[in-house]
Amino acid sequence: MISSVDHLIIAVKDLNLAINDYEKILGITPCWKGKHAELGTRNAIFNLENTYLELLSPCDAGPGTDFVNSLLADKGDHLAGIVLGTQNIEHVKEVLNKDGHEVEISSGEATNEKDEKIRRWKNIFLPKTLTRELFVFIIEHTEGYLQKYASQDTSNVKKLDHVVINTQDADEFISIYEGVYKIRLALDKTIEHWKRRMLFFRTNATTIEVIEQKDKKELADELWGLAWEVDSIEDAHKRLVSSGVEITPIKEGLKKGTLVATIKSHNCNVPTLLIEHNKDK
Repeated sequence: MISSVDHLIIAVKDLNLAINDYEKILGITPCWKGKHAELGTRNAIFNLENTYLELLSPCDAGPGTDFVNSLLADKGDHLAGIVLGTQNIEHVKEVLNKDGHEVEISSGEATNEKDEKIRRWKNIFLPKTLTRELFVFIIEHTEGYLQKYASQDTSNVKKLDHVVINTQDADEFISIYEGVYKIRLALDKTIEHWKRRMLFFRTNATTIEVIEQKDKKELADELWGLAWEVDSIEDAHKRLVSSGVEITPIKEGLKKGTLVATIKSHNCNVPTLLIEHNKDK
């Protein structure tokens, strides 16, 4: 039913500043800068190999600006949403309604401020019983396209490795993401020295990493951080340092054959990891 992690949303107060920051982190420029006229919001999109990152900010009066302002008032700039992709939104609606989840399909549109090209899509905004208080919706793109990722620079981010979500109830999370959305559960493991249960859901070469925290104060799930994959973490580290981005020294990752470094600045308050997978190990 769900075919991809379509994109991730970072809510930002100052869109131009956030664009500048993420150009430094990712090493690429936005493929789209646009406006949602009906919602009153502006956005910038960085397209990657397996998903895209959307920076979303308030602009004019409208329901979207009201919503984004409420997010910013609560947390400031932060990782605000995860959008799940489908190739048949009518089927998704049919399945969800049959399972007792009353949902409707709405339409969306955005205009690129550079060339006035239009993209259109259909959405299903989900009830809280399926979002567990996260900002999650389902999308099917119907018209227009984004320029494909084409960078050959080994220092640039090429794809999303994983997105991290904190939960207080791993079993309930599984019942939704595997049971309802039909996203493959690739790993369910307890890390003894952390005393944490960890879930890996896999779709479109992307991992949704879920960490259960029984002692988590809030019952609602929480979008936490992002891990970006690069071909050469050494090259990426040099590029980021030269751009004035604060980053920790490179070290071996928890997963065998990986190298990681943590980005400490320019990330719009999103915990951010760089990762290189050494396929020879």
